[in-house]
Amino acid sequence: MATIQDVARDAGVSTATVSRVLSAPERVAEATRARVLESVERLGYAPNVAAKSLRTLKTGKILVTVPDISNPFFSQVIRGVEEAATAAGYAVLLGDTRQEAAREDQYALLLRRKEADGLIFLGHRLPPALAELVAAQGAKAPIVNGCEFSPELGVPSAHIDNARAAAEAMEHLYGLGHRRVGVITGPLASPLSRDRLAGVQAAAARRGAWGLNIVQGDFSIESGLAQTLALLDAEPRPTAIFCFSDEMAMGALTALRRRGLSCPADVSVVGFDDIRYARHMDPPLTTVSQPKEAIGHEVVRLLLDVLSGRVDTVRHVTLAHRLVIRASTGPAFGPAAG
Repeated sequence: MATIQDVARDAGVSTATVSRVLSAPERVAEATRARVLESVERLGYAPNVAAKSLRTLKTGKILVTVPDISNPFFSQVIRGVEEAATAAGYAVLLGDTRQEAAREDQYALLLRRKEADGLIFLGHRLPPALAELVAAQGAKAPIVNGCEFSPELGVPSAHIDNARAAAEAMEHLYGLGHRRVGVITGPLASPLSRDRLAGVQAAAARRGAWGLNIVQGDFSIESGLAQTLALLDAEPRPTAIFCFSDEMAMGALTALRRRGLSCPADVSVVGFDDIRYARHMDPPLTTVSQPKEAIGHEVVRLLLDVLSGRVDTVRHVTLAHRLVIRASTGPAFGPAAG
């Protein structure tokens, strides 16, 4: 089997450079990194991870927990995590918490037992065991949050501006003449749901608090269906419905068809996330597009900075979102826009 010395000789670099390419590639010039990786592949070099772990007390593993692994939004974030982690020489352990505190606690223990070097959590709760770690280590705690934004947790995070994104979606509907808008939130225990609701209410306030009918869902298709049926039974009926996830928007479209209503001629629908299925819905869904894979890349970069000891303060990174206008929204009681 090839050794690190063989790779260094073949690539014309030092063994330290080879090690750095495999453990912290962002610290090596691109041309050098490419040359070393080419030698690694050609020679079939495989680092002895077990021996390295014993020497450095590092596992070479990152733990990622998601609140609902069946949600297609998270699959694209995880793809970004995998890409960035693999490039940095880390393996990814994935845990589905199903939004259950007991499962979150179990995964937290893996980090406390040092079975992973760091944790990225994509939910909004920080288990007590990890809250203690953050209180003790501050910015040095190897814990990063993705998608949510809750500064009181005291951990780095990568996310979008959910309040601003929701306000832009509402302004789009108001610009089309809608004055009665049904809003299906996610669980309000989640900071991102509260932020999106704040954006909705701010946009409504700027327009004189035009009619909102706000109900709570859980981001699932089923809750979107049930809550849309409830909104359609209300008087006056909304001319547009804004769902805080694309899955709930899928449920909303199903509810409209059940009632014999057309989208957007009778009721416009807006989603949130721009999952891969959004453009293929009938009609294609207007939605807020989140940079899902970029969020995955960024949370790994934040964690690597912590693990390398390069940071002394907690960083919060806000990534750009985009309102994608498709055929599910149109003028109030008019033909489809665009």
